[in-house]
Amino acid sequence: MSNPSSSGFTHLDATGQPAMVDISGKDSTYRIAVAGSRVYLPQAVREQFRDKDIQTSKGAVFQTAIIAGIMAAKKTPELIPLCHTLLLDSCDVQISLEEDEAVIRCTVKTTGKTGVEMEALTGASVAALTIYDMCKAFTQEMIIRETKLISKTGGKHDFGK
Repeated sequence: MSNPSSSGFTHLDATGQPAMVDISGKDSTYRIAVAGSRVYLPQAVREQFRDKDIQTSKGAVFQTAIIAGIMAAKKTPELIPLCHTLLLDSCDVQISLEEDEAVIRCTVKTTGKTGVEMEALTGASVAALTIYDMCKAFTQEMIIRETKLISKTGGKHDFGK
């Protein structure tokens, strides 16, 4: 199993070099992680909403961001160098408009030896970036305000709810 460096970082070996955590001795458990991101949408963007989504020349913003978030969660180990490759049981991205913000919630589930926090965070982040990309023709005053882990269960340490 992983031997954290003297600094306490699990992704550094005893000599301080980057290392993937050794999970070979861990048991598989059912794991869930939920992450969220918020995107401030200025009036110029909010004016474009018809019903529950914005239609742009690139397509429906929220629908496209949902697909991008799911794809990103699946590709997390290609983007974050020391993440383990996981078989995801489920990835659900929900986006709602709350006042002047798009609120993104990404829930990822797996049965495995390591958690899915990074997959949930990556999914929420890329969904937020996709909203920005698709709406930047209206204004570049959008702000990705936060991306954070909301909860995780199934590992050594549960977090949140």
